[in-house]
Amino acid sequence: MLVYRINPYEALQSEVLQTKDKEILMCLITFAYQQHPEYPLIMVANRDEFYARPTMKMHYWQDHPNILAGRDLEQRGTWLGMSKTGKLTAVTNFREGNNKAGELKSRGHLTRDFLTQDNSAKAYQQQLQTTGDQYGGFNLLLGDSRGLYYCSNKGAASRQLAPGIYGLSNAFLDTPWPKVMEAKQQLQQILHGDITIKKLARTLSSNHTAEDNSLPDTGVSYAFEKLLSSCFINSGVYGTRATSVLLQNKQGVTQLAEFQFDQTGKIGEQFFTLDIPLIG
Repeated sequence: MLVYRINPYEALQSEVLQTKDKEILMCLITFAYQQHPEYPLIMVANRDEFYARPTMKMHYWQDHPNILAGRDLEQRGTWLGMSKTGKLTAVTNFREGNNKAGELKSRGHLTRDFLTQDNSAKAYQQQLQTTGDQYGGFNLLLGDSRGLYYCSNKGAASRQLAPGIYGLSNAFLDTPWPKVMEAKQQLQQILHGDITIKKLARTLSSNHTAEDNSLPDTGVSYAFEKLLSSCFINSGVYGTRATSVLLQNKQGVTQLAEFQFDQTGKIGEQFFTLDIPLIG
C-alpha cells in the first residue's frame, strides 16, 4: 500500500508563491465587547503575512501623527490601528481559494482611509455598501465613540455589534472554525482572572492544527488548509508576523501592544498608552 506523506510547509511555499492574491492577510481576531466590569473593550489579533513583505512595526505615522498602527510598506495601509480621536479598525481577508483576485484596491486602504477621514464608523460602513466591491473579499471592524461595527463585501449583513465575545478569521464573523472557537474560549477564560497584556497575547499563541474532519473548505489545498488552521502560524515563507493586544478601561485609558515575529520567533515588542474616547 502506498502512503503519501504531505509536508504542509513545502506545499504552502509552493502554493502561496503561485497565488495571484499577494495580500493574504489570513488573520485571526478575538475580542470581548462590554463583557468585563473594568475593561469594556479587549481585543487580541494575529496578523499572518509573507515574511518577506516589507512592514513597519506599530508606530505613530509621520504623515498622519494621530494614527497608531503598523504599516504595510507595499500599499501603505494597515491591518489594525487606532487614532487619538478614538477610532479603531481591523481587517481580515475573506478566503476564497478558487476566486483569484483581479486588479482590486488594497484591503489595507480600508483601515487607512477610515482612520484618516472624518467619517464616523457608521457612516463609513454605509459608504462601503456601494464601494466595497472595489476591494478583494474582506471582513472589517470599525469602532468609535458611537459603537462597534462589522461589515463585509461578501454578502453578510453589516451591523452594529451588541455586547459579547466575538471571533473573526477569514470567513464571516463568528464562523465556527476550530481556531476561532479556540481563540474565543481562551479569551473567555482570561476574563475570569487577572488581565494583563502578556496573558492576552498568549490567547493566540497555539500552533495546534485542527483535526482533518474539522477543517474548513475554502478552496485551497488540504496541506494549506491544515497549516492555516492553527491560531499561530510559522512556516518558511509565511506566518504570524504580529500579535496585537488592545485593552481599554472604563476611564478611556487604552493600552496597545504589538509583538513582532519572524521564522525564528519573537523579534520585538512595542507598548503604548493612550487617553482617548471610549469605543462604543
